[in-house]
Parts: sequence; structure tokens; C-alpha cells
Amino acid sequence: MSVRSLTGAQHISGTWRAHSGVGSFQRFMTRPYDVAIIGGGLAGNLLARQLSREVPDARVLLVEKTGEPRWKVGESTVEIAAHYLLRRQGLGTYLYDRHLPKNGLRFFFDTPEKDAPLTRMSEVGTDRPPPTPSFQLDRARFEADLREMNAAAGVDVRVGWTARELDLGEGGGVHRFTIRGPESEEAVEARWVVDCTGRASMIARQKDLRVDVEDHPLSAVWGRFTGVQDIDQAGDDAFRRRVRYTVRTLSTNHFCYPGYWIWFIPLGRGVTSVGVVGEKGVFRRGMRTEAGFRAFVDEHRAPGELLAGSELLDLEGYTQLAYATKRFFDGADRWLLLGDAAAFTDPFYSPGSDFIALECDYATDLIRRDKRGEDAAEVADVARTWDAFMQYRFQATMLLYRDLYRCFGSYDLMRVKLNFDLGCYYNVWLDPVAKDQHLDPRAVMNELRRAPDNLTALRNFSALFQQADAALRDRGAYHEKNLGHWDDGVACLRSWIAEVGTQRKKRDINRRTEEVFNYGRTEALKLLHGEDVTSTEPWRLYQFADSLIA
Repeated sequence: MSVRSLTGAQHISGTWRAHSGVGSFQRFMTRPYDVAIIGGGLAGNLLARQLSREVPDARVLLVEKTGEPRWKVGESTVEIAAHYLLRRQGLGTYLYDRHLPKNGLRFFFDTPEKDAPLTRMSEVGTDRPPPTPSFQLDRARFEADLREMNAAAGVDVRVGWTARELDLGEGGGVHRFTIRGPESEEAVEARWVVDCTGRASMIARQKDLRVDVEDHPLSAVWGRFTGVQDIDQAGDDAFRRRVRYTVRTLSTNHFCYPGYWIWFIPLGRGVTSVGVVGEKGVFRRGMRTEAGFRAFVDEHRAPGELLAGSELLDLEGYTQLAYATKRFFDGADRWLLLGDAAAFTDPFYSPGSDFIALECDYATDLIRRDKRGEDAAEVADVARTWDAFMQYRFQATMLLYRDLYRCFGSYDLMRVKLNFDLGCYYNVWLDPVAKDQHLDPRAVMNELRRAPDNLTALRNFSALFQQADAALRDRGAYHEKNLGHWDDGVACLRSWIAEVGTQRKKRDINRRTEEVFNYGRTEALKLLHGEDVTSTEPWRLYQFADSLIA
């Protein structure tokens, strides 16, 4: 079934179909659903597919106002999202066949004058395929394919229909709204309603859930291009041999500068996503035009040379990236916010699809519990646990970025931060997801009890990195190693990465976290003091809740 056949006034479940006459407009009877998903982008489509696989008796409606899917940001996945797509969604063969395997995250560093040739830039990035797969997604193709998969699985997919007049039920009541297509309008009743409308945030705006994140003022401009130069062909054999001929082009490539970064992400079929993310002071008038965007990128020798001769396909931007939500999930009144309809942190490290994966898992869990008749109070209680974890995850993720963009242009400092952040990601965040511990309320509650100390430790590391940044600048050493150096980015986890996702005792997990924390502290102190501090005694985990300077 083609995506085109899903447009118009049609019911796609195979049990009911109606067309109004030419030039007429009709309203049909109320249609009851277990779950109504408003918004058919990545989050909405993935949830619909997961429900069709794991709660197959649920009647699911998916409403999407736009016709043909279009390119969107959020093309790069990392390990939690990839694990979800492979295991929960069963899309492994599809992803390798229709999209690109990703060769990890890769970072390049430049001179103060931004004139370094690509082959001279210091680099952090893998020299072999990553141990855990991830993918570069053509979002337009992926969402179109997911729509067809969902329709074939019995989801009532309405493309070109608009949801309106949402009346959220309270105290156990059903939710009601209307959907309008090209030639008809229908009333909908649903036990659960899921907002996947992106930044439009239908439920968040209705219930005043949006929280501004004013202390992380970032903007972004990006576009899709054809004819972008191949990074792997930019240098001589020694440049390629440095990473054992692994394909740099398949990485999410970051060109890092003080206060901002430029991304290059391959999407397949000759299309590359190129974007600029940074503090608002970096952006100037006209950057959301092709001429302005190219002029900015051209100020940087290596990115400019990669973009030279390319053809622009589209250009978009946001003036403010980050925002939070007061609530992700309400299990009592049975409404849920997923993806950008809930919150957004920062595109650095590509965490957006990780959040969607977790949210889809939690949404499916709550709907499954309700569908099989669990007590409503128990479902509401579990929803509060999942919501608290997502709030914690949001706060922890923001601490990777807030007040740290000024550090981005130094290879010396970012080498430490990147290794530290990756070690934490694998041991603290990926490991429990790979073992489904994130779906065990007791395990999550135990993690939430440790959350205050964990957040304090992350704040302390943020402060240490900021102090190291200031010290490097004071010594004139900020750019000192930005040419001619390479690091594989896995110093913190090289010896134990195979343990991730296996059954480990908590003390062993804590020991690995201590190793990562001690690496980050020791290496940052070297930069702070400009001397060797390797004789520093390793700290125990609880000590990192105190100042890291002492």
C-alpha cells in the first residue's frame, strides 16, 4: 500500500471505509479507540508500531496532518535508540537495507583563525566499527515506510487529517476530539491520547506544561545538500590510515569551535545534512538564507571546502532549541507526551531519538498495563515513576551542555569531556536499557533515590570543565593541541565495553563508574593546573558529590 493511498477521507484498518461525494463534506459517527496518537512523525509512528507488536488487541488511531513526509532533523541515532529500533521494533534488516550504518560520533578541531586543512585538524573518533550499531536515518523515507508498516499492521492511519477541539477527559473519563480530512469530519473517543505533535505540543500548550530553558540559549540553522565532498577523499593515504580506513563519512561529523559546532550527517542517496548549532551570539542576520548560511560555513576552511560545489535542497532553523515540560506522562487521566511534544535538550550527542525510545517503551508499558486490567491507581503510580525518571534523564542530559559550549573548541579539553561523557553513557544509561531494567519500577525507584547525588556529581564535573577551560585560556593553551592529534574516544571504556548489557553486580557497575569519574577528574585537573597529577589517589563514588578540586 503506498503512502499516497493513505491520504484523504479513509479508514485504513480494513473494517470500515467511507468517501463523501464530490464537493460535499460529511461528518461520520463517533469512532472509539483505545489509543489515539496525534502526530505521525518519528515518535508517533514508532509508538503505533510498538503497540501493534506488543499490544495487538489495542485499537490504535494515528493522525498526521501533513501528506508526504519531509526531511527533518534528528537523523542521527545513538546506541539506546538503535538498540530500541533493532530489538523492540525488529527493524534491523530494514535499517541496513534502506538507511546507512553510522560510524560513531567524530569531532574535529581547528585553529583560532579557522584555517586548518581537514587532514591537519586534531580528531576524536573511532578507528573501527562501533561495538554497538547505530544508524543515519533519512527521516522522510523512514516515516513514510513506518506509515505503511503501521497501516499493514491494522493501525488506523489518517494522513492529511487534522486533529482539533481536543477535550481531555479527567477522573477516568474518555478523551474526545474531531479529525478533519479533505472531505469529511469525524468525532473520536479514545481511552488514551498521545501527543506526538512535535513543537506544536497540543497537550502541553492546552495544559500549560511547557517550561522555558532560559539558561541554555542556543539557536540552530540546518539544511540538506547534494554534492557535498567526501571526507574520506579529502586527504592522502596517511589520513585514511590513521583510522584504519574506517569510513569517516558515515560518522556524525562535528567541527567544533568555541561556542558552536557544525555538523555533517550523511542521509544516503547523495544527500547530506549540514547544520550549525551554537550560542545565540554566534548567529547573525541572514543565516537562514542560503547565501548567509554558506557565507558562515565558508569562514571555516575545512567545512567550507566540504560544502563547496554542493546544491541546497532545503534550509530551516530554530531560534531556541531547549525546553522542558512539567509532565511527560499522566497515568490517572491517561495522556502522554512523546518526542518534541514533551521536551528537547540539545542535538550534541544526538540524544533526541534516545528520548523517543524511552518514552515509547514507557507509553507502551502503561497502555499494556491498562489494557490487561491492572488497577487504575497502580497504573497511575507507575506513570509517576516513569515520569520522574524522564525528568531525571532530562536534567542529567542538560548538564552535559549547559555553560559548556565555550569548551567545545579545545581538543585538549574536549578529548577529556568526550571520553568522560561516553563512559558515563555506556555504563550509566545504555547498560540498564539493554537489560530492560528501565522497565522495572523497583529498579527505577532505586535509581531515582541516587539521582540527587548523581546530578550533584555531574554539576561538579561541569564546574571542573569550566575551570579547566578558563585555565587553558589564561595560559594561551586553549588551541595548543588542535592540530595533528588523534584520540579514539573510548579511553574510559576500552577495557570493559563488552560488559555493557550483561548481568553485572551493582558493585561492579559502580566500580566502572568510579573509573570513569576518576579519569575525568584526573585529566581535567592536569589541564587546570598545567602539571601531572597522576599521583592523585582514586576517589570513591560518594566523594564526587563534593568539590572535585580538593
